[in-house]
Parts: sequence; structure tokens; C-alpha cells
Amino acid sequence: MKIANGLRGAGGVLLLMTACASARADALPVQGVQRAQSAPALRAQQAAPQAKVLVEAYGDSTTLGISCSEGHCSPRPQNAVAYLQDALHGAYGERVSVVNLGVGGTMAYQLRDGTDRARGLPWAQKLAASDAQIVTINYGINEVMHNQTPEQFYEAETALVKTALALGKEPVLQTSNPMPDARLNARLAAMVAMTRRVAAEQHVPLVDQYAYIGALPDWRAMMSDGAHPKPELYRLKAAQDFSVVDPLVQRLLAGSS
Repeated sequence: MKIANGLRGAGGVLLLMTACASARADALPVQGVQRAQSAPALRAQQAAPQAKVLVEAYGDSTTLGISCSEGHCSPRPQNAVAYLQDALHGAYGERVSVVNLGVGGTMAYQLRDGTDRARGLPWAQKLAASDAQIVTINYGINEVMHNQTPEQFYEAETALVKTALALGKEPVLQTSNPMPDARLNARLAAMVAMTRRVAAEQHVPLVDQYAYIGALPDWRAMMSDGAHPKPELYRLKAAQDFSVVDPLVQRLLAGSS
């Protein structure tokens, strides 16, 4: 599914892909010599591998892409990460890949410590072994459900971002989508405030899904249960992600060209 055009409209992003490379050689005495020298250079340029960008998406079940229908909840292919992948593929082809590493039921501190259900390495070791240039981080809902404090969440997200920066990655923080239950949503707002704080303190990009979705007049109708969006809301989330991730991708591709 190619949704780059739609996401450009939804995300307000105008992709300007300009490849400017024009080098004028000093005057050569013989025109034929200039052609003989430029042809090998052109062949080398054509043979050079294209720059590639890898995005890894970390988070909870709303990153994984769980949606519920008739009381049954499961990961769906129509999720925000998949839609983001489609949009980036539409813009850049195979040069950009997005990998969904969301794990349902998990919290930020578990990603930091390597104690989530994936039973992987601690965050520092995981990222050191990763080829990703961009990592997106989406937590908050399970922190509410498991009675984490905002301060604990702040410490965990700060550690995730600082580690990513130290390892040369581009971290992108995402606030959680809101929850229909007013009491839980009020508690989630405190977690969202921590994510915004970390983004501001560490000077990293933020996708404020909580603010964007909460301002939609019919957002509750686009939720499949008390935490997980329906595919149409995942698509809108992807548009917001695209608006923030795309400039980073453009810069990385331009810097590698």
C-alpha cells in the first residue's frame, strides 16, 4: 500500500528531494581529454552503492500494532509502523527500511534493562549492535496500567535517549495515543508530560500523538478498545510520525551522498 502522498497531506510535509551536484573542471587544453577523464568518474558514481537508512521502532503494543475486534486483540498488519514504512518506501524506495520492534505489555524501563518479553539485551548493548540510524520510542500506557510513577518513567526515557545519542543514533520520542477512560487518560497525561520534558531537555524530535489525537473530534470512535487504535487511527498516527521522521531521513541520505 503506497500512502506517501496521503501522508504528505496529513503530516503537512512537502518532500523536496533535490540532488545538486555540479562540478565544473578548470579549463583543459584539449576537450577530448576532459571527456576521457569524466567518463570513469561517471561510471564510478553509477556503481557506488546508494545510501540507506534504517529506522527501528521500539515501544509497547501500540507500536507492535495490536487492534481489537469482537473481544479478540492481536497484532494487525495495518499499524502505524507499517504505514510509515509504506510512506517512506513511496518516497525513497528501498533506500529506507523500518523495522517494528514493539513488544506488547512492556514499559520503558524494561527496554532500558533488557527485561521485556523479548528477553533481549539491555538497551546500550542492543543499540551498539544495531545498524539503525533512527530509533523511535513509544511508551506510557503500560506505565499507567502498572502504577509506575511519572518520575520513574522520566528516568527511564531519559536513559533511553541519552544512550541513543551517545551511540550516534537519532532518537525520536513519541507520546502515547490517549485512552478513552477519563481517569486513566488523566494519569496518562502525566506520563505524556514526562515524554515532552525529556524531548525538550535532550533536544530530540517529538511526535506528540497524545495532543494530535486528543484534538480530533471523533478519536474515541477510532479506538478498538481502551488503549489500541483501529487501523484508520494507526494511519493517522503514521502521518504524524512521517512528518517528523522524513526530515531526518532526508538529511541522512543527503549527508551520505
